[in-house]
Amino acid sequence: MPPAPQPVSDARKRDVSLYQFFAPGGVLSRTHPAYEFRRGQLQMAQAVEQAFEEKRHLIVEAGTGTGKTLAYLVPVIRSGKRIIISTGTKNLQEQLFHKDIPFLEQALFPNGEGKLNVCYMKGRNNYLCRKKLYDLTDQPVLSGLEEIEHYRAIAAWEKVTQTGDRAELASLPEASALWHKIDARSDTCLGQKCSAWDRCFITEMHRKAMESDIIIVNHHLFFADLSIKQQAEYAPDAGILPEAGAVIFDEGHELEDVAGSYFGVSVSNGRFEELCRDVEASLQRNHMLSASLSGALQSLRERAMFFFALLPTGDGRFAFESRREFMEENGDEFLGLQQSLTRLGSELENLPSKPEEVFNFARRTQELQVQLGFLMESEDRNTVFWIERRRGGRDKLNVFLQATPIDVAPILKTCLFDKLECAVLTSATLAVGGSFEYMRQRLGLEHAREAVLPSHFDYENQALFYVPPDLPDPRTPQFTAKAADRIRRLLEITRGRAFVLFTSYAQMNDVYQRLLGELEFPMLLQGDAPKTALLEEFRLTPHAVLFATSSFWQGVDVQGEQLSCVIIDRLPFAVPSDPVVAARVKSIDADGGNAFFQYQVPAAVITLKQGFGRLIRSLHDRGLLVLLDNRILKKQYGKVFVESLPPYRRTTDLKQVEEFFGIE
Repeated sequence: MPPAPQPVSDARKRDVSLYQFFAPGGVLSRTHPAYEFRRGQLQMAQAVEQAFEEKRHLIVEAGTGTGKTLAYLVPVIRSGKRIIISTGTKNLQEQLFHKDIPFLEQALFPNGEGKLNVCYMKGRNNYLCRKKLYDLTDQPVLSGLEEIEHYRAIAAWEKVTQTGDRAELASLPEASALWHKIDARSDTCLGQKCSAWDRCFITEMHRKAMESDIIIVNHHLFFADLSIKQQAEYAPDAGILPEAGAVIFDEGHELEDVAGSYFGVSVSNGRFEELCRDVEASLQRNHMLSASLSGALQSLRERAMFFFALLPTGDGRFAFESRREFMEENGDEFLGLQQSLTRLGSELENLPSKPEEVFNFARRTQELQVQLGFLMESEDRNTVFWIERRRGGRDKLNVFLQATPIDVAPILKTCLFDKLECAVLTSATLAVGGSFEYMRQRLGLEHAREAVLPSHFDYENQALFYVPPDLPDPRTPQFTAKAADRIRRLLEITRGRAFVLFTSYAQMNDVYQRLLGELEFPMLLQGDAPKTALLEEFRLTPHAVLFATSSFWQGVDVQGEQLSCVIIDRLPFAVPSDPVVAARVKSIDADGGNAFFQYQVPAAVITLKQGFGRLIRSLHDRGLLVLLDNRILKKQYGKVFVESLPPYRRTTDLKQVEEFFGIE
């Protein structure tokens, strides 16, 4: 290993004040090719620095173009503390690590006299587990030529990689079934007792994090780590993130959903299959598979298959409201499954001189038992229980039993915000109607300083916001045909160059089919290729139009004329029948609140701001924003949406849209 870089002395980091860095004539103006003084950027940097000094939480909305990553990175470097930065997307993680940090290093230490100690961490399933790879070498359980080919490529790469990060393997398909068998997920990790512990990529990442001043993670890893620490009751070696002086949550509007999924419980038929498969493979490898163990595994497989087949049927995600009736009717099958787990557990316990991984299997067996018990028998009032069916590879149906906290605020308050010295939440979309009340309530964030910083962009001149007053209500059957016609007319005016964003797949496919052959522009459809490939094709194809849903509403950046129009089909209210949304609505109303105004409208406002935020990404961008849903003009709650959006020039007249694009 090369020697670790020497941390920069605190004095050197503090040499440059925030004003000297950001102000006209300062460090940034001399080093950044596209420098412009941004008052909001300096204000944000000062607010972050003050939050660190006062050890107080901060919630700050900084409009697109503020330059918020530099606004928090400079105070982070000056603080002299170890700080975790958690982002909503891998894209932003990569931008911070590969672009912003190297730029700051160069700007602050032009002669290379210092180095920032930075570490970039992803979720464990992004990394290779060497032990699993070696175990496969001895006893391949590979299905098909494709997997054998992937295996050979990974085995060759393992000899040279420094990080074990699968992103280095460009040739490995996203959906590779092999990767799942050899990644470093925590449920199969043996920790320090593993034979490959010293050369483990996770161990190495953890060691690097302990030596780093800045640790860049994403929300999924942060909350996965926090929930492991919770379950282990803060055991010293639980989790892989070290203690930090502060945490910055960029894209903080996503916290409620991510935290909810990690503080919940999920058990699937796949987990039972994986446990049986892992136990079998390990015991065969160690020549310990007795007849009684084979019997226990067979019984568990059959019981699990039978139990999951009995669960209520339905499409997608739906509430499991009939748990009590289900247990009255099928209690014996549930007990039978629990007894099969007990039986496997005792068979594993009774194995003489067992290898270390057997203890891990026993722990997983017990965990499944406890979680299944909670899912079927718990009466916890702050939990919604639901079922989800997803199609897996090779036409396999995966059934998930899920439990999600209805309100994550009390959990986040006690195990995150009360324990942290300082948390900074930032995003371009946190405020609703200029207030943070919605975010504070949903996240349990009390006693925080607040700031809404204006954008650096001239929205009144750069963007036109058009709402057609004559379209039918989007909830009526007439809407889709009329919307498709209007979209065609608008795309003729803008010469393509557009994102058309939908709130549902069905609506997206319907409109796409209606316009196929009607438009003279190249049409791209979400799902036809991976997201990054579609975006690349959009950037490189003149006049392209991309039809997409939720995953393109945020974290997507296309600058310049290539994207001159964003059309959104309707106000993005969450699907009211979604079990988690429905439970939250019911809970707020039951407490005497008004869920529509306190929860559904603010959540939709933030999503709409995200979607529209795709358009203006630089001072030179110009373009058209369209919302085909005129409830924003007609309903009382429409005002909240309008007041929460940047000050775009607004119109309901198609002629003004033509004039904006210079069509006389």
